[in-house]
Amino acid sequence: MALYFFIHYHGLGKQTGTYYVDSTKLEVCDNHRIHSHKVFKEIAARGKTSTGWFYGLKLHLVINEQGELMGICFSPGNVSDNNESIVGQLCRNLEEGGKIFGDAGYVSQKLFELLWEQGLQLITKIRKNMKNKILGMKEKLLLKKRFIVETVIDLLKNHNDLWHTRHRSIDNGFNNMLACLAAYNFRELKPSINTPKRDFYLALAAQNPSN
Repeated sequence: MALYFFIHYHGLGKQTGTYYVDSTKLEVCDNHRIHSHKVFKEIAARGKTSTGWFYGLKLHLVINEQGELMGICFSPGNVSDNNESIVGQLCRNLEEGGKIFGDAGYVSQKLFELLWEQGLQLITKIRKNMKNKILGMKEKLLLKKRFIVETVIDLLKNHNDLWHTRHRSIDNGFNNMLACLAAYNFRELKPSINTPKRDFYLALAAQNPSN
């Protein structure tokens, strides 16, 4: 609990108005061992990502463009990215007027309306079977920078040891994950958008909002 409260009350980043949302799978075992797995049996579930099926949990997170954590949430693996309660929980501390960028997995009219009521705008990539929507130059530029949240996830999983399948209890597993997320806040160099170049292009976009 100490790690959880540290992350939520002392480890969150600055309110910048530009945020990126994404999720990542946390496999608890190989698919062939699903029926014999016992440690996370009560909370794990089968889910599917772009790389295929898995059995385990999901970590959902929101960051700002400076790579700082703004919200985290865990769920069973079968919970979709655009789940209203999950995203609402992630964004509950964000100030009004912010814009949240995500991939096509967050396309949802209900989710858009929920965040809009909180004073936040959800901007996502479109799916192949959807008509193109009109976005300003500024939003298009920021949407192309969505890779920053994927970079943060890659850093957490491959350098901070966010997850492994050797846990012997649920408490041990969550202690490891929360310690990883808490340690990330102490990193001096976090993935971020190049500020001078970003400001230049955003200023240019502001002069040509119709493009």
